[in-house]
Amino acid sequence: MSATSHLEKAQAVFDVEIAALRRTRERLDGAFDAAVEALQATLAGGGKIIVTGVGKSFHIGQKIAATLTSTGAPANVLHPSEAMHGDLGLLQAEDAVLALSYSGESDELVNLLPILKRTGVRIVALTGDLNSTLAKHSDVVLDAAVEREACPFNLVPTASTTVALAIGDALAVALLEARGLTREEYATFHPGGAIGRALLLKVDDIMRVGDRLASVPVSATVGAAVIAMTKVQAGAVAVVDDARRVVGLFTDGDLRRYLAGGATDVQTRPVADLMTKNPSSVRSGRLAADALAIFQKHRFDDLVVLNADGTLAGMIDIQDLPKFKIL
Repeated sequence: MSATSHLEKAQAVFDVEIAALRRTRERLDGAFDAAVEALQATLAGGGKIIVTGVGKSFHIGQKIAATLTSTGAPANVLHPSEAMHGDLGLLQAEDAVLALSYSGESDELVNLLPILKRTGVRIVALTGDLNSTLAKHSDVVLDAAVEREACPFNLVPTASTTVALAIGDALAVALLEARGLTREEYATFHPGGAIGRALLLKVDDIMRVGDRLASVPVSATVGAAVIAMTKVQAGAVAVVDDARRVVGLFTDGDLRRYLAGGATDVQTRPVADLMTKNPSSVRSGRLAADALAIFQKHRFDDLVVLNADGTLAGMIDIQDLPKFKIL
């Protein structure tokens, strides 16, 4: 098979799965609202979400449970077979079960349903058959049907697992928004990763201050600005007025463009003539993630940090971000 044929096959898989997602999106109805409300009520009552399924559905369920937990909705996975041999101790009456089965007839899951009903837990089903045994024994049923799988046999779980995963993501996001989860709260669940660092660190933790901060008065020359940058090995210098309010920013890029034009008056030319006036800035106390968003939006290398009164607090050099592991 040629490389082109491989690409065509890959694109065909994408086409099938994209079409399945679009149809699922169009099919969403009040059942989704009911599912979110049921799960939210469970969490509000001190319960957790138990995700269960067999085969590929179990693996998709593991990811859904991980996403729920990472967004502050306590969730566990429970394999139906293991449930029958002691793991039902995980389940409490105040919990809710999110049950995944495309056919809705998986023997292990069907055998578990009477026990779940006796426990009194809410059951939210995610299935491709609204008339299945699973659907008939659930409190809320989410339609996850697909017209076909992406494989040539129409058998390998591909489009159906993608749809199930997307519905799980939608539930997790809807729940976090319904509960009013903040970025700071989300960060507390990820203290060891780049997400947590970006959301827990403040700009004050990563900015350059003191003898690592380059600044010159607005009356300074370009030459003085270059010396200030060189002294602290920075790529920019903040230009301030007598009250230390930032009025501009002069960068090594500004210098290169100036010299490329044949300039020879570096020692006498006022830096105010070449600086960027009213440069982009971020307030002291803001999250490092806010600074990162500004860097990514504007594609520059240096960001001024201001105190509440507009005076210079520090400067963030994008080259410093990797050592804080937030870039």
